[in-house]
Amino acid sequence: SNRPLLQRGSSFTFLTPGTPWDFSLKRKRKEKEDDTVSLSSFDLKEPSSKRVRPLAKVSSLVNLISPSKSGAVRRFGQTIQSMSLRSDSKSPGMSLKAGSKAKGPTPTKRRNSTLWSETLDVHQKSTFSTKEIKRQEAIYELYRGEQDLIEDLQLARKAYHDPMLKLSIMTEEELAHLFGDLDAYIPLHEELLKKLDEETGPDGTVAQIGQIVINWLPGLNAYRGYCSNQLAAKALLDQKKQDRRVQDFLQRCLESPFSRKLDLWSFLDIPRSRLVKYPLLLREILRHTPSDHPDGASLEKAIAIIQEVLSDINIRKGESECQYYIDKLEYLYDKQRDPLIDQCKTLLCHGELRNKSGSRLHVFLFSELLVLTRPVTRNERSCFQVYRQPIPVRDLALEDLQDGDIRVGGSFRGAFTNGEKAKHVFRVSSLDPAHNQSHTLYFNDIYHKQQWLNCLRAAMAQQQGAPPKAQ
Repeated sequence: SNRPLLQRGSSFTFLTPGTPWDFSLKRKRKEKEDDTVSLSSFDLKEPSSKRVRPLAKVSSLVNLISPSKSGAVRRFGQTIQSMSLRSDSKSPGMSLKAGSKAKGPTPTKRRNSTLWSETLDVHQKSTFSTKEIKRQEAIYELYRGEQDLIEDLQLARKAYHDPMLKLSIMTEEELAHLFGDLDAYIPLHEELLKKLDEETGPDGTVAQIGQIVINWLPGLNAYRGYCSNQLAAKALLDQKKQDRRVQDFLQRCLESPFSRKLDLWSFLDIPRSRLVKYPLLLREILRHTPSDHPDGASLEKAIAIIQEVLSDINIRKGESECQYYIDKLEYLYDKQRDPLIDQCKTLLCHGELRNKSGSRLHVFLFSELLVLTRPVTRNERSCFQVYRQPIPVRDLALEDLQDGDIRVGGSFRGAFTNGEKAKHVFRVSSLDPAHNQSHTLYFNDIYHKQQWLNCLRAAMAQQQGAPPKAQ
């Protein structure tokens, strides 16, 4: 049952059907003990006598897609991400004398983690049952999360968007591409806080929250365009980081206490990560709501509504990602472009594999086509040059090869030696004699191979009308 360790250099992204996967290796950021001053333009009132020391280089967050386990929320919960970058410094700030070096790190900004029960005195707390306290704690967690989200969105505008626009570090069009419509998102969450405040009684409890959420949830459709654009926005941000001015600005922000050691992309991904938490938060409230409570039915309805909203967002996001990669395909000649590519609305999985000769290929499994490509750069733009003729999924044949059935024709940078028997191999070929194609593909471990086999079999079952082979 132990899964083999991931090997450096592997990158696989499984989107649909079923659970999305991201197997990109991410380098852990080495956090230095020294924290440094913030940008003076942000008016954060840090002493100017502190010396700025650069932090360790942070690996960019790619794909943002993580495994999940239930319906639309599972698939939508893909991306990116790794909010484990959050870290609160416990070291107190040290006073500085003029011309002296900092004797300790500048403390990062800390989040208030007060529980609802901690806002009550001993007498008030004794008047509530244990179940009611847990219910109110769950409601308060939703409330506090909205406050934190609003704070982060306002920070994204004040500390990143506005200064970069004012300093001409990025154009207004580029910033709109990255930040979306912040002016619409902030009031949306402020409205929910307002309704919850109005429903809060003198004793600090919220009697009913279900109908409030039901009326509010449709407003989350405002995030459809934002989430659909995330892949392109991440690519734009990575491209702009090559600019020294952008790089310097973002590093100074990262070094400042207000960032909580989160980079810009972490802030930009916070709305998406918040969206997938709503069903979990509502279920937690429902779990602590008595069966005879009038709020029960409303909470169940609210959970169904948020599932539909996330499902719609996920579909649109999947279509957007599919088109993003289709636009990055480059053909050596016109005949290579199969007309079926225009019918592809779903990218089932993609990633880097090797063929029998040891060449690196980036393989895309669309709903209608299997496309083998080679990553190339054209005019400083990364793209994928189509390698051989794409194979329609309806004509695809799949053969799971046993370890040792194939001998490798060349070394894989030390992974294999000439003539050594290969492991984790399968073969894809075309049933159409006109194509006359067969490709033997290799993986670093059995886990990646099995995920690809699952995706290929499911796609073939849908296109060829046969039930998928049981795993």
